[in-house]
Amino acid sequence: MNREPQKNTLSGQEGRTPAKIEIPCPVEEALGLLRRFGHEAYAVGGCVRDSLLGRVPKDWDLTTSARPEETRGIFLSRGYPVIETGIRHGTVTVLLDGMPIEITTYRVDGSYSDHRRPDQVRFTRSLQKDLSRRDFTVNAMAYSPKEGLVDWFGGWEDCQQGVLRCVGDPEQRFQEDALRVLRALRFSSSLGFELEPATAQAALRRKELLEGIARERICKEFTELLCGDGASSVLRRFYPVAGVFLPELLPMAGFEQHNPHHIYDVLEHTLHALEQVKGTAALRYAVLFHDSGKPLCFSRDEQGAGHFYGHASISAGIAREALTRLRLDSATIDRVALLVKYHDVLIPCSPKSVKRWLNRISEEAFRQLLQVKAADNLAQRPDLSCRVEELKELSSLADRIIQEGQCFCLKDLAVKGADLIQSGMLPGKELGDILRRLLDQVMEGTLPNEKEALLQAARSWRRKE
Repeated sequence: MNREPQKNTLSGQEGRTPAKIEIPCPVEEALGLLRRFGHEAYAVGGCVRDSLLGRVPKDWDLTTSARPEETRGIFLSRGYPVIETGIRHGTVTVLLDGMPIEITTYRVDGSYSDHRRPDQVRFTRSLQKDLSRRDFTVNAMAYSPKEGLVDWFGGWEDCQQGVLRCVGDPEQRFQEDALRVLRALRFSSSLGFELEPATAQAALRRKELLEGIARERICKEFTELLCGDGASSVLRRFYPVAGVFLPELLPMAGFEQHNPHHIYDVLEHTLHALEQVKGTAALRYAVLFHDSGKPLCFSRDEQGAGHFYGHASISAGIAREALTRLRLDSATIDRVALLVKYHDVLIPCSPKSVKRWLNRISEEAFRQLLQVKAADNLAQRPDLSCRVEELKELSSLADRIIQEGQCFCLKDLAVKGADLIQSGMLPGKELGDILRRLLDQVMEGTLPNEKEALLQAARSWRRKE
């Protein structure tokens, strides 16, 4: 149900809202400067929401009755750099003490023919009209140190109740800007808010509009959603939305594994596993895709148990293709594909094995791989979680190897290429092969990591050849 607009301020609401929002000095200076020139000015949107929730805002946006050229002139006259970020839509960015502050003129949006940006905007002198065009009630609050909180649409009440609600008609809000569908899910995941029923239904109905949104924008919003604390619960309800731009996820829903190690279908297993890893892009994407290949390689044995031979490699390929299409950065794609490819590999719990894996994929990747494997295990049958103890032992082994400075890569080898050249070898493939062979012997424990012993072994191998 949509609410009638009603202005609320902090005055007289002590006990329900904080008496004051702490505003950084540059922001306070910007607000004061605009007001000294006779204009209204407020902090607006996410910075107000986050401040009320006790979070530290990432950035501060202001809204003002001043026209963009007036805003520009005011700050230039005081010697502040001004960047015309989006002056056609009323936005300039001002740098105060090195802090970028976006300042936008009160405006009313025109039609949205591309379901993303208004075809034209009209400036207004009404703060209420400006706030009424915004996406969600929790983002449609304004604040000034002089007047306190201006909340026409019940945003503070929704913050208190943990509810995400569109301003006005959700169907219209999503039709105007389709990215708002994904932003709703992202806010739900990062803030822990529930979409109120009409907003949730409209998000599902209008999901196909996301097909027209640039992949880079989709990637940014979805990555933040995926890294949020509420990612699993949001995707559990709204995975069809993600399926618009990541259709690889759809076959996982309802795909029963018919395997004694599992009690969930592939998607539910994946969502449980997501809850077990830190909210970083590489880890969350790796877990999201680690079993994506299972629907493609399912088979049964004679007893009827399900198997997924080769699913890790297939899943790695799916992840790489999907994330490349999503325009995720190449370094993260490479890391995700690596973690997915090896997530099901058995790693023997021995110093020799750990050193070989540290050499093969790097310390950071090895530690991430253990996290993915642990998450995968914890999302299977509860009585199989004993495997996590084995993974902890592998992690402890890695700690000891690194703390003791044991050799597992060429840079730690006591002999360098220059030493072999000085002993009479020529640069080239043979020299590289010998260095790698020396490293292999050191990791095996058949050679000590000592310069003279390694040089002697190298000379011995050359004589035999």
